[in-house]
Amino acid sequence: MRVLNFYSSVFGDQLRRGRKTATIRLGDKSHKYHKNECVLVTIGYQHSPREKIFNAVIDQVEVKRVRDLSPRDIEHDNPEFRRIDEMVHFLEQIYGRKVSLEDTVTVVRFSQIIENPPELRDRIRGLGSARN
Repeated sequence: MRVLNFYSSVFGDQLRRGRKTATIRLGDKSHKYHKNECVLVTIGYQHSPREKIFNAVIDQVEVKRVRDLSPRDIEHDNPEFRRIDEMVHFLEQIYGRKVSLEDTVTVVRFSQIIENPPELRDRIRGLGSARN
């Protein structure tokens, strides 16, 4: 199973609350992440213990230039941001280098896998709203 790791514990709360549903990574990562793939979402630093947040499924992997990021792409990565200049500044902090509007990024959208959600259990038992 692949790991989708985040370095900042700031993201832990956003991930747990479902406010962060994408990550924007510098470079073309389409070889690394694939639609419908199951990943383990974690927080921590390389060579250190990592906290498991949840399992997720990759919904979409899209490679584009920084200048082509939509406000929606940016908001799904960081609910506090909407503008490209905010995203550029954030990426520069993470990667420790200058980021231009022409740089390539990969937008990876994901959905948390919830084990035994009540609505699914009810539907399986015939208690839900799934009627013919």
